[in-house]
Order: sequence, then structure tokens, then C-alpha cells
Amino acid sequence: MKKNTLPFAAAAAGLLLALAGCSKHDVVLPSIASIAVANPDFQMLEDAAIRGDVAVLLSNKAPDGGDYTVFAPTNAAFARLGLNTAADLGALDRGFLRTTLFYHVTGGRVAGADLAAGSSTPSAVGATITRRIIVRGADKYVNGSKILATDVQAANGLVHPIDKVLLTGGGNIVQTAIAVAEGKVFVQPELTLLVAAVVRSGLVTTLSDPTASFTIFAPTDAAFRAFGAAAGIPLNTTTEVGNADPATLRAVLLNHALGGGKFTPELNPGSSAITTTAAGGLSLTIGGFEGGVETVKGPNNATPATMAIPDVHCTNGVVHIINKVLN
Repeated sequence: MKKNTLPFAAAAAGLLLALAGCSKHDVVLPSIASIAVANPDFQMLEDAAIRGDVAVLLSNKAPDGGDYTVFAPTNAAFARLGLNTAADLGALDRGFLRTTLFYHVTGGRVAGADLAAGSSTPSAVGATITRRIIVRGADKYVNGSKILATDVQAANGLVHPIDKVLLTGGGNIVQTAIAVAEGKVFVQPELTLLVAAVVRSGLVTTLSDPTASFTIFAPTDAAFRAFGAAAGIPLNTTTEVGNADPATLRAVLLNHALGGGKFTPELNPGSSAITTTAAGGLSLTIGGFEGGVETVKGPNNATPATMAIPDVHCTNGVVHIINKVLN
């Protein structure tokens, strides 16, 4: 693996100068794929493009002769998901990886100046699977990922480096939770107990509603087991969850839901903690936005829950995977 020794902007600039040749007027731009190859800060993106079979796509113009715009995760962005080497990528579901990479691609040139607050652009996954631009102060975000630079020029489009991998399951909240539970995503935080609880509680229809929009804090299996042990309710297996009282599970799950799908830059507008009310009536404390994430705490949590995987975009909301049950 290449050492991460050069900032991506400096490396891209160096590549452009190297390809300019002797003429100061004829600058030969590299392709988007070539920028990833030449820049050590995009080593993991290069490896992912090869594994996901999109390297050729990003080496050429679009089939209609047009350009692409790519939101390009850095090595550090992949590392947030526990992905540090090409070997780590080899364990991933190739289809989900390919979908994820397509989610970073837009047809046409979308310049940095056009990334206005509240605007959205279609992705190569599909016209309805969009990304939202969010502005906080001087910073711009695509979904929950900070845009680190804009308008890195390529022969076949533009590159905007970002600090987090954009994640989508391409489906609704329930479908996405099932995909995570089945290990079809970048990391496997184990959401099998959450899926079983949603089914047992009768909330599948509600959380699959295409006309609704939710922010869901999704506890991992480890979080459910710890909660069950503390509450005297065995929740160690899907069988035990299936035998639990549906009304109790429903009440617990509704306290992990907020109305409106919000990414991390939108959950808390400031740097100090705020309170909000969950769909089940529980008062939740959302910590200040720091390092691209927030904490979330229920009144009876001794310590706040942290986000294991934030900003998973669903067709009817946003899921933030957390390490505690809110109670």
C-alpha cells in the first residue's frame, strides 16, 4: 500500500504539471481513475474501484460522451469504516461495494460553486437515490461527509474529496437494516436483534413507508444484549427477541426514532448539547457536532451512545448505528 505522504490537492496539482509536458499551453488532464492512482491519499479508493469493477468507468468519458463528478473518499474516510488495506476490501460484498461507489458518482460536471445548501444531485445508483448538500458555517457537506476540496480537474470530469464514505442501501430503513444484518455492507456491526425487534414490534410497515421520513438511531446486537441484561429481559438471540413483549419492544424502538431524515451535520446546529423528543416520547440529548458525529443519550443512560456508523442514507430517512440502547 502506498504511504499517505502527500495532501491530495498537492498530489493532484503535481500530476497535472507532470502531464503538461514541455508546452505551457497544452495541459493534458488525467482521468478520474488516474488521479486516484497517482495520489496516495486515494489509495483505498483506487483499490475499491478495482474490487468494485468501476475503474474502467472512471477512466473514460460517460457513454454519451459527457463527464462525471465524483465525491472521492480519502484513505482516512475508508479507515473510519475499518478499511485500511486492499485485503480488507476483499471481504466485502462486491455488489454492495459497487453500489456504494456508484453512489459517489454523478453524471455531468457539478462544480463546487453549484453545491448550494439544500440542493441535491442524482447518483449513478439511480435518479431517486440522491445526495443532499448541507452547509455549516464555511463548510460544505454532502450528506454527512465534509467536502475537503472542490473542482480537482480531470479529463472526464471533476473530483471533490470528502472525509467520509457515502453509504446507502438503496432501499428503505427496514431493507437497509436487513442488508447490514446480513453482512452486505462495509463493516458488520450486527443488527440481527434490531431487525428481529422491528418485526416482533409490528413496526415493519411504519419504517417501510415510502411517504414518511425518519432519523433512526439503530443499536447494535451488543447494545441490545447489554440493555436486556440490565433490564432483566433476555435479548441475547433472535428467538429471545421473538418471545419478548411486542408492546415493550415497540416502546423501546420508538424512542430511537425522530421525524425527518437528518444527517449528522443537521442533527445539532451548534456545538453544545441540545434536547429533542423521540417518537416514543423520550427526551434525547444530542451532543455537539464534533469530528463529523454526535453522541445521543437517553435520561437513564449512564453515558451517551456513540455512532459506530453514521449517515446511512435510506429512501425514507437516515440511519445512525449506535453502540447503546437509549432508555
